This record gives sequence, C-alpha cells and structure tokens, in this order.
Amino acid sequence: MKKKELRTIDITNLQTRGGTDSEPIKITGYAAVFNSKTSIGDWFTEVIAPGAFARSISENDIRALFNHDWDNVLGRTKSGTLYLTEDERGLKFEIELPNTTVARDLAESMKRGDINQCSFGFIPIEEEWDYSVEPALRTLKDVDLFEISIVSLPAYEDTEASVVRSKDIDKEVEKRIKLLKQIKELLKDE
Repeated sequence: MKKKELRTIDITNLQTRGGTDSEPIKITGYAAVFNSKTSIGDWFTEVIAPGAFARSISENDIRALFNHDWDNVLGRTKSGTLYLTEDERGLKFEIELPNTTVARDLAESMKRGDINQCSFGFIPIEEEWDYSVEPALRTLKDVDLFEISIVSLPAYEDTEASVVRSKDIDKEVEKRIKLLKQIKELLKDE
C-alpha cells in the first residue's frame, strides 16, 4: 500500500492584493515546478515530470491548506475556490481566500515576506527510479494530489506563491520570475 507523502517548496516574488467587499484576496503561484531536482532527506533526489498532476486535477477534490493543517482550509477545487492547472512550468494554483482570521493573518504574513513557500501532499501512483546515479533519482510521473499548502519551510526551492494585487501585477511577477530563472541559468553556465 502506498503512503501519503508531503513536499515543501520555496516560493518567491510574493505579491499581495487586499480584498474588497466584492472581491476576495487571492494567492497565486506554483505549488510544484517540473524538472526541478530536490534532495529528499539526503536519501534520494526527486524530480516531477510534466503531466504528473493532470489526471489528479481532473478527478480529485483537492484542498488548499495552511501548513498542512486540515483545520485551516483556504480553498477547495469542488467549491471553486481553488483553481489548479498544469502549464509548461508546473502546477499552477490560484486560491480565493476565505474571510477568516487564518486567511487574513496568512495574507498579512505573505505581504511582509515572512511566509513565501508552498508544499503539496500526494500519493505516488507512477514513479521511475534511476539507481545508476548517486544518490538515486526518483521521477514522479503520476500522483494522487490531495492537497497543496502555503507553508514556512520548503523541500523544492523553485515554487512560489503570491497574493494578487491585480492582473497586471500578476503578469509582471511572472515576467520577473522568468527573467530570474534565465539569470540563474546563465550564472550556472559560467
């Protein structure tokens, strides 16, 4: 029997938008990034293959939580307050925050930059192992995603989340993220 697993990822370039009476506060970002290697407890390296979440997104009722706490539900796909999609980069999300103390406190901590990381909980369905490298490389090809979380500590460094101010700012953040990734790649090659 497969066990549930959690992965935590660093999120950067946080943006916030205060909600109004007619519009809730939203958090957007990437809960997972494809083809980004991370060390899992120094036991093995893990990477997520594009498409690993596609089946689960279409079939499952997934929650957004704060710190993996099922008492702190921030959104849900079934209710339409959590939107999940896969794009060429990874697992993209948008959460319409509830008007709760936990959600308002989270948005404030994110605005300040105190919380800027994501995580996700899953059960591996299809995985591939490469033992010819040290440490071994695990590639997640299909998972049952049951939750994403805004958290304090990451496992994957490439995730990100932001509280949305407006559509224009959201697009600007995506441009800056792309530019930062290009700069990182150039620095790696030197």
